[in-house]
Amino acid sequence: MTLPEARQAPLPSYVSGPLQPASLGMLVLIMTEGIFFALLFTTYFYIRSGTQAWPQGAIEPQELALPSVGTFLLLSSSFPLILAEAAIKRGDQLGLRIGLAATFTLGVAFLGLQMYEYANAKFFADENAYASLFFVITGFHSVHVFVGLIMNLFVQARAWRGHFNEKRHLAVQNVSWYWHFVDAVWVFIFLIVYLSPHWYRFGQR
Repeated sequence: MTLPEARQAPLPSYVSGPLQPASLGMLVLIMTEGIFFALLFTTYFYIRSGTQAWPQGAIEPQELALPSVGTFLLLSSSFPLILAEAAIKRGDQLGLRIGLAATFTLGVAFLGLQMYEYANAKFFADENAYASLFFVITGFHSVHVFVGLIMNLFVQARAWRGHFNEKRHLAVQNVSWYWHFVDAVWVFIFLIVYLSPHWYRFGQR
């Protein structure tokens, strides 16, 4: 192809594959957010290592019933998204729409339980270091869930317009990656922020 012909060749309107810009961008975002949460967890354990009692003061650790239900809802939300991505790879538009809607519904339910927990917490964020860490870590995760829900809505709107098919579904893949990351982070939050204070107190008895 000569230089004039190359200049006249149309640019591709869509690219695919693991190394295309949108997927690389999402991977970089996930990596940076993973580092961010790792720093929060490191701060948690650093402050905890310097105190004899945990949680500090007279406050009790958060009860486990409500966050356990929330954990079940959030982790369950990954499965319909996996099915949705598999469906569109087969060209199944309806399966994609149903899976996205199910994930969105479960995510909203989780976020609603989180807001209810904040409203009924027995301590405030400025009470001591544990209380501050609890609200900061879970609060930032809630923001990530909210962002994931916005992404889901955007992809749902495109799905209902028929923008995706078995060859063109990059946005579905990238949103799926982000949502699974948010779910994985919550596993660590549940173990560290909710369960570990109870383990600590049990070990002190």
